[in-house]
Amino acid sequence: MPVLTCLQEMNAAKGTCYVMPLLGAFLADAYLGRYWTIASFSIIYVFGMTLLTLSASIHGLKPSCDRANVCHTTGLQTSVFFLGLYLVALGTGGIKPCVSSFGADQFDDSDEDEKKKKSSFFNWFYFSINIGALISASVLVWIQTNVGWGWGFGIPAVAMAIAVVSFFSGTPLYRNQRLGGSPLTRMCQVLVASFRKFRVEVPDDKSLLFETADHESAVMGSRKLDHTDQLSFFDKAAFETPSDRLKGSANQWKLCTVTQVEELKSITRLLPVWATGIIFSAVYSQIGTLFVLQGNTMDLRMGKSFEIPSASLSLFDTISVIFWVPIYDRAIVPFARRFTGHKNGFTQLQRIAIGLVISIFAMLVAGTLELVRLREVRKHNYYELKHIPMSIFLQVPQYFIIGCAEVFTFIGQLEFFYEQAPDAMRSLCSALSLTTAALGNYLSTFLVNIVTDMSTRHACLYTNTISITTPSPCLQQPEPKEKRRIPLEKSLSR
Repeated sequence: MPVLTCLQEMNAAKGTCYVMPLLGAFLADAYLGRYWTIASFSIIYVFGMTLLTLSASIHGLKPSCDRANVCHTTGLQTSVFFLGLYLVALGTGGIKPCVSSFGADQFDDSDEDEKKKKSSFFNWFYFSINIGALISASVLVWIQTNVGWGWGFGIPAVAMAIAVVSFFSGTPLYRNQRLGGSPLTRMCQVLVASFRKFRVEVPDDKSLLFETADHESAVMGSRKLDHTDQLSFFDKAAFETPSDRLKGSANQWKLCTVTQVEELKSITRLLPVWATGIIFSAVYSQIGTLFVLQGNTMDLRMGKSFEIPSASLSLFDTISVIFWVPIYDRAIVPFARRFTGHKNGFTQLQRIAIGLVISIFAMLVAGTLELVRLREVRKHNYYELKHIPMSIFLQVPQYFIIGCAEVFTFIGQLEFFYEQAPDAMRSLCSALSLTTAALGNYLSTFLVNIVTDMSTRHACLYTNTISITTPSPCLQQPEPKEKRRIPLEKSLSR
């Protein structure tokens, strides 16, 4: 299989992992519930990992390699491999938006002690994710490299199967939320009803707005929501006009309850925080792009002979998260509680804001290191060297600071979207928070392209190489082809 085609398929599968949570969240809130969504998609995930294990283990499904270590695949082998990959992506889409919400559902909001524990749950939930990431990026990578891909895929497949059995074993103990029906349909009903009545004047007395007389909300699985004054245009959907009941019962596309209206308002109010999450994700994505390229130009040696891959330094981000979560939960929260009086130390928005400020320092540290690196290149004329004599471990502080920001912003965002979401739309809101990672990567790519364009606008292109080593390269004659060199100082954004 051509390498380019393989990379395209891998990127498509990765993109599917970010898209599928929206589908999984919709099914969880509308039809299956979070419990059955996690259960069914976890089984799909196990099937996917099993196919990947078989494709790397069984002779007929495993690609054959020649003495030059060049492997050749058949159509069947390629199909089985990518089927497994897409099943894993599909399984991820059902698990990711539901598992944190389902875990938080186990805490009773009417009990103050349990509400405090719920905030702590999000911290330790994210902690456990990073423990798994640390194991996969170290132990599993070593097994895949030194033992074989069959074992590398097989071990997580068995671990996932054990996790599924463990999940089912707790079934009698779980608290399950009732289904509320399609959240997208309810939001569309409010939008349609509001625009149908855009000329209607809503009375000042909001008690006249339509709501069910029963104690239960019209939206199954959701408590009644009180009216709020923001986004008052949507209140038109809950104002009952004489034509709304011409046929006896109200048409939901013309008349909606206050709870329905407030659901849409809640989602709309989340959008500014959601947009902020995209900015932080754009910063966080530098770990896998610019940080790695920066590290590739530095001294990779650890000891006399071993060279550490620059991408492996992302482990320090994971280690930082594992370090900061207990510190935050056991030290920072009790300390902050004395000053703020808030049961969680900080509000979710304050926590997100602190993480954003910390991420600024991470970028400042990374930028300062880059300025030092470029100065050393110019000062000592290191253009011919593949790796300059600056240890790659100088990057550790920027990874460690990013991990600290992650504990504040990502976990705060996870908790904020759960708490602010209506009862019957929590999976959808969790999926919405996950989309910030995908959009942050797109934003990062866009910003890199802008920086590249601006920083190379007056540069000359010689054999696809950007020379930025002289003040006015376009005024100079190009060197002969055999003497041209690729400057180490070239833009990392390429």
